[in-house]
Amino acid sequence: MPEHLDIQQLLDQGLNSEDAKRLQEQFGKNRFKEAGPGRLGNILLGLVKEPMFIILMVACCLYFILGELTEGFMMFTAIIIVTAISIYQEVKSTRALAALEKYTAPLSTLVRDRKQLQVASEDIVPGDLLLLSEGDQVPADGNIIIANDLSVNESVITGESMPVEKSRGANGQLFQGSTINSGSCAVKVTAIGNSTSLGKLGKLVNETKSSPTLLQKQTQRVVTVLASFGVVGFLVIFFINFSRNGDLVNSLLLGLTLAMAAIPEEIPVAFSSFMALGAYTMSQMGIVPKQPQIVEHIGATSVLCLDKTGTITENKMQVASVYHFDQDQLIDIHAGQKYPADSVIKIATLASERFPFDTMEQAIWKAYGDDEASRNTIPAMIHEYPLGGKPPMMTHVYRWQNEILAAGKGAVERILRICKLPTAQQHKIQEIANREGAKGYRVLGVAKAMLSQGVYPESQDDFAWEFTGLICLFDPPRKDAPITIEAMNDAGINVKLITGDFEATAKFIAQSIGLETGDSIISGDKVLDADETELRSMVRESNLFVRMFPEAKLKVINALKANGEIVAMTGDGVNDGPALKAAHIGIAMGKKGTEIAKLAANLVITNDQLSMIPAAVSHGRQIYQNIKKAIRYIIAIHIPIILMATLPLVLGWKYPNIFSPIHIIFLELIMGPTCSLFFQKEPVEGDIMKRPPRKIKKNLFSAEELTVALVQGIAITIGLAILYLQHLDSSIILPRSMVFMTFLFTNIFLTFVCRSFTATFFTTIRYKNSLSGIVLLASILFIILVGFVAPIRSFFGMQLLTIPQLFQCFWVALVSVGWYEVYKFARKVTRQDKPVIKEIKINQ
Repeated sequence: MPEHLDIQQLLDQGLNSEDAKRLQEQFGKNRFKEAGPGRLGNILLGLVKEPMFIILMVACCLYFILGELTEGFMMFTAIIIVTAISIYQEVKSTRALAALEKYTAPLSTLVRDRKQLQVASEDIVPGDLLLLSEGDQVPADGNIIIANDLSVNESVITGESMPVEKSRGANGQLFQGSTINSGSCAVKVTAIGNSTSLGKLGKLVNETKSSPTLLQKQTQRVVTVLASFGVVGFLVIFFINFSRNGDLVNSLLLGLTLAMAAIPEEIPVAFSSFMALGAYTMSQMGIVPKQPQIVEHIGATSVLCLDKTGTITENKMQVASVYHFDQDQLIDIHAGQKYPADSVIKIATLASERFPFDTMEQAIWKAYGDDEASRNTIPAMIHEYPLGGKPPMMTHVYRWQNEILAAGKGAVERILRICKLPTAQQHKIQEIANREGAKGYRVLGVAKAMLSQGVYPESQDDFAWEFTGLICLFDPPRKDAPITIEAMNDAGINVKLITGDFEATAKFIAQSIGLETGDSIISGDKVLDADETELRSMVRESNLFVRMFPEAKLKVINALKANGEIVAMTGDGVNDGPALKAAHIGIAMGKKGTEIAKLAANLVITNDQLSMIPAAVSHGRQIYQNIKKAIRYIIAIHIPIILMATLPLVLGWKYPNIFSPIHIIFLELIMGPTCSLFFQKEPVEGDIMKRPPRKIKKNLFSAEELTVALVQGIAITIGLAILYLQHLDSSIILPRSMVFMTFLFTNIFLTFVCRSFTATFFTTIRYKNSLSGIVLLASILFIILVGFVAPIRSFFGMQLLTIPQLFQCFWVALVSVGWYEVYKFARKVTRQDKPVIKEIKINQ
């Protein structure tokens, strides 16, 4: 919020609510609009292109060609139901993404109804008065009416990366998508949405076509393998049937039955809904992902790089002590000592913005006297050297009585260097700075210079500087910081502190929050001087990086990534932008973070609570585990469907085609919602934050996990085949009834067995899933309808089973699925692997 503008003089220039409403009705929302079908149209278009939809339509048409009208209408009804379920899942995911967009929608500061307000950028209208400051992205085209030391990065429009100076007048136009590099301004909006220069160029700010993530590629490989079986199976069944009976249409229909059984269309639906709904759930907790796919990386985080100010600390600075060089006196303000009126504090205040938005400068002003009378003692600034250099400093120039006064503040090393003090004095001052820094204080050097005429040197280093003293500020660590560090360490995540402070301050803060620093402490200069091999070794060994600047932070992030780490980085300032963008997961603070930091980040913590980071990791791991559970369920349930549609025909059994498309589509109606809805609701397993991060380049399933899924499918197939072969002496109706009923029981057992890779049923039954009861009741209802309601039973070509036959179906299903529970128990005993039963509670 650009508080360093004089807001009072702008209040009369803003719109009122009535005018804003009328203008929005006239010009619409401030967003880009693209031609094309609506949201529902896109969903329907996508469904029509799906292979499963095409197969179902072909099968439906074949039934009508054969004159089997009942089956044709039943298939058509099934198509409608499957389409309705798919639309429901897509709409639910789409709504979650739309809600997510609202959470991540940028805000803008403007003047309306003679008040300074923050509104969604999409609600800006032509004629609005925008207030912009350093780090803000320009949300609409407009003309500057007031500017203070303004420079703007317009690379999105011009392609030129260097910022340009702006002021009212000839070069006073700002363009949507550009970024305020320094200073502040008030802007009258002239164009929004497609009418802006950016809109006319056809560019969409912050909209990128994301390539498939690694997890998407891994799940797609599973889909491709199963679909390949379907294609091969379709060809085998079609040619064998056609060679035996010469009936083209029937052979085609039976081949399509196998293709329907094999194509795992549930996996892409499950993946997209898990990511979208998971991201939306996180946003409701106050952890807002910019894109659903980022959820994949969050759970795999192996290194967390923490910025200090505003992340580990509360960003509530206060002046703690002041060192006066002329008097050689250290004044402890915390202890109640007073400092002279004409002091280091005054020079530091002159070197700060008149209406500061930086908490450090706000603390300096508060120490000087943050009231109208105190502000009136400060003359108008006549020149400014912005923050720059390594390490950085800044300078403000004033007309002071009959002379020109330059006031500078910055890193102690930089100030000592430009003041050219004797070596002994430099060592003494540095020792004082180190002692104060060891208390956790942020220490700044302060200097002044006098000029007899208004000719300013090109560089701020070239003034005839006189060292004034040190100003020490304290920013207490957050209370939840130690708990957060401990939680991340327990989860196997290496935490590193990357800060612009010097070593003593950073080390104190690190120790106070329980961060292991060791002996290796790396400075920004060392980072820049190191070659790639050296730096990769340094970032592996050190957890504390001091005197860091944007280029050094970026280099550290890239080195960690080169080491194969999944890197999360926190930040809230303009200078954190490059590192946030480079990290796998850039995390910005929502309340105190600059707009540029939030734009660069993948994740925004709306309440600025550090404890939300482990909560995000936990949720990311939960979503990944639930996707794996759903896919393993799909693999295990598809194998017996494929094999029972193929083996009787290939092996020449008495009844080669036991299933028809009606049976398969009915099973699909059960399996789809189970995997994409039930498993999405599965809670966090209690020990999930005690496990090490997964290696993101590893396959989706380990060899053991994949083997178990395949064996599960084969075991179910064996059970079904035994039932089939036992009843070959009767008509096809009995073996079909036994196999199909067993399949329904199997689906219930498999759903609950797949709830955990390690915990047994006696543990998972205590997991809180709101759909567990619904799934169980719905499955039992299906069994009753198919098995006991005569018209439905007859339609499926089945007969009424006796109680002993039903028990046989039940026990075969239980044994063919339940063996895995015995396996899990045995493995737990042999490995003494006792999972934590306690469910993780996340503060919302």
